[in-house]
This record gives sequence, C-alpha cells and structure tokens, in this order.
Amino acid sequence: MTSLKIYILLVFAFATTIFILNPIISGAQERPGNGYKLTLAEAVQFAKTQNRWVQAANIEESAAGEDRKDAFKAALPTINVGGSYQRFSNLTLFSEGLSHSITISTPPTRNAANLGVEASFNIYNGGKLRALQKEQTSHLNEAKLNALDQSGNIALQTADQYLDLVKLNDLQKFILDQLKRAQTRLSNINTLYKNQKVTRSDVLRAEVTLSNVQLSLEQNENDITIANQKLDVLINVPDSVRISPVDSAGMPKPALSSLLPLIDAAGVSSYSVQKAAENVETQKARLRGIQSANMPGLSFYSAYGINYPNFLVFPPVNQAYALGFVGLKAQYSISSLYHNKSKVAAGKLRVKELEVRQEAYTDNVKTEARAYYVKYAEALNRISVNEHSVEQALVNYRIVNTKYLNQLSLLTDLLDADNLYQESRFNLIRAQTDALAIYYHILYTSGNL
Repeated sequence: MTSLKIYILLVFAFATTIFILNPIISGAQERPGNGYKLTLAEAVQFAKTQNRWVQAANIEESAAGEDRKDAFKAALPTINVGGSYQRFSNLTLFSEGLSHSITISTPPTRNAANLGVEASFNIYNGGKLRALQKEQTSHLNEAKLNALDQSGNIALQTADQYLDLVKLNDLQKFILDQLKRAQTRLSNINTLYKNQKVTRSDVLRAEVTLSNVQLSLEQNENDITIANQKLDVLINVPDSVRISPVDSAGMPKPALSSLLPLIDAAGVSSYSVQKAAENVETQKARLRGIQSANMPGLSFYSAYGINYPNFLVFPPVNQAYALGFVGLKAQYSISSLYHNKSKVAAGKLRVKELEVRQEAYTDNVKTEARAYYVKYAEALNRISVNEHSVEQALVNYRIVNTKYLNQLSLLTDLLDADNLYQESRFNLIRAQTDALAIYYHILYTSGNL
C-alpha cells in the first residue's frame, strides 16, 4: 500500500512539472534530441528579450530612470535632525602668564546638550535645478534609445545568423544530392571502364571528385554546428540546443514599394539620429546649468531646537531652553561674472558641435538606407535570374550526362555541368537569403527593428 502511494505521488509530481514547464517551451516547437524548430520571427523575438546585452541595456535604462527621479526629488525640502552631548572638564584659569593658575568647575554645569531640526527649501537658483532635471530626462531618453538600439542590433545579428543557418542547411541538401550523383557517376564509370569504353584516368578523376564532395559535406556540417552555437548565444540558450530553422530561403519577400516609407523616414527615425538629437538636448541642459551660476539664489530656511544649558543670558543659567527661527537667504557670486565666462562659451561650442554631428549622422543614415534599397532591388532581380539559371543548369547537366554515357562528351564536360548545377542552386539560395538580410538591415537602419 505504501509503495502504491509513493507511485501515485511521483506521477502527480511529474504531471505538475510538465504543466509548469509547458508555457516556457510553448513558444517554440520541440524536436527530439535537445533541439527546437524556430521561425525567423521567433528567433528575433527571443533574442530581443533574452540576449544578455539587451538585458544589460534594459538595466541601464532602469538606472537612468532612478537618476531622473533623484533629480526631481532634489526640489523637495532638505530636513536634518541632529543632537549632541558634551561633558566638560574643570576650567583652569591662568594669571601673570602661565605662572599662577586656579581650577574651578565649569559654570553653570559640566554638562551640555542640544537636539534640533533644520529645514531649507530652494526658491530660486537661476534655473540650475530645472537644468539638472532636463539633463537627467535626456539621459533617460538616451538610455531608452540605447536599449532599443541594442535590441535592434542583436535582432539584426540574429536574423543574419538564422539566414546563414538556412543557407547552410540548404547547402547540406545540395551537397548530399551531389554526393549521390558522384556515387552514381563513379559506378557508371567503373562499368564503362570494365567494358573498356573509358580510360583509367576517368575512374581516378571520378574518385577524386567523390572525395572532394565528401570533404565539402564534412566542412558544411562543421559550419552548421558553429552557426548553431552562435545562434544559441544570441538567443541565450545552452550551446547544446540544436536550432532547426522552420522558415526557408524561399519565404515571401516584402515588395520593393513597401520599403519606400522606411527609406524616407530613416533620416529621422534611425536610432543613431535620435541619439544624436538627445545628445544635443543633454548638452543644452548642461549649458543652462552652467549659465545658472551667473544668477542669484534665494532659499527659505528654518530651525528649531532644545539646548542645555542656557548660554543666551549672562551669566549662563543651568536650565534648558527651546528656540526656533524662520528666514530667507539670498546670495550672488560676483566672481561668476569672470569665472563662468569661458565655461559658457565652451558649452555653446559643444552644443554647436553636437548639432553638426547630428546632421552628419542624418546624412550617413540617408545614404546607407538608399544604398540598401538599391541592393534590395538588385537582390530581387538576382532571385528571378537565378531561378531561371537553375532550370537551365539542370537541363544542361542531364544532356551532358546522357552524352557522356553514350561517349559523346568528355568527363570534364560532365563535371563542369555538375558544378554549374550545384553552383546555380546555391546562388539562388544565397540571393534569397541576401534579400532577406538586406530587408532586416533596412529595418534596423530606419529604427524599426
């Protein structure tokens, strides 16, 4: 009976564990053998939320938010509470230099103490506090942009790595097909050699070709392993996880006309341009803080406390008393007229410098976005051309293969036809993945990734 209870408890615990873990893995399709199938969109989303660099940028954004809160809390009154206690020694009195002295008790008592509270509130300080608040607000906005930029950059790297993995997986299929053709070709050549229709050199060359294909297969398998590890790091999963792309190189590509709004807005929406604009605002706030030193300051302050003994009267009295006050304090630094002059001039020059940098960033982004647009159009055209080339290369290979088997062409012609077919298929996959990679570069450059 006890064993049955233990078995039921184990089954219940296992079912509960599966129920808890199910939401975690529901975003991806699990594969046997510690692997997952991911779409391109899923891989990008995982990277934008799980990547360590993105997490670090988000933490910095939270820290900048706390700095901004601290700047606004600086406008609140400053309140201090303090107390002290003293125990005096006897009082030694000297006369005629230090030759004669007498010792008496400290009047009116050897004990002294005080307890009080002080408060001050800034009324006006030339706008220094508002400048600090504006500076910290700009810092927060810049931290947000840095987080978005880091997220977009990691998403771009993930998309490139995912597409590279797609390309390698398709190349793996092509190499396996080529391996089958090479094996079949070697078998046919051996038969022809036995019938004395070809020379020994054809057999040797076919064997060398088969060995080269096998080496290419091994190299590609290693490249797939490396690409998987890089993708694992980007989406922050263990290196042992095997990612299998769900999307293929032939997935739909955005129309060329749909990218025009992104290209036109890139000069404003780009992360680098937005950060440059925030840098300008930050420097302007710093300049206002520097200029505030040329203005007077006015503050309200107050204090209240209990003191012992009473030194306000003479002679001092052995009693405690309570006293407080309120008042205004104004001050102006005349030296700021010459001490602050160069600081203000330098601040204005730095504002001008950052404005010029912002214009330079805008020009660079516009040029880069337009270049990607031209390359995307070229990639789409390259896809259509390569699709036709694959069909032609396949027909050419079949014709040359038939001619060789009938001893109407050389083995060199057949191998060239085979390589041409292999290359044309890979060129098509490369053109398709290049188009998608360029599309993601356009998204990142325009600040939309």
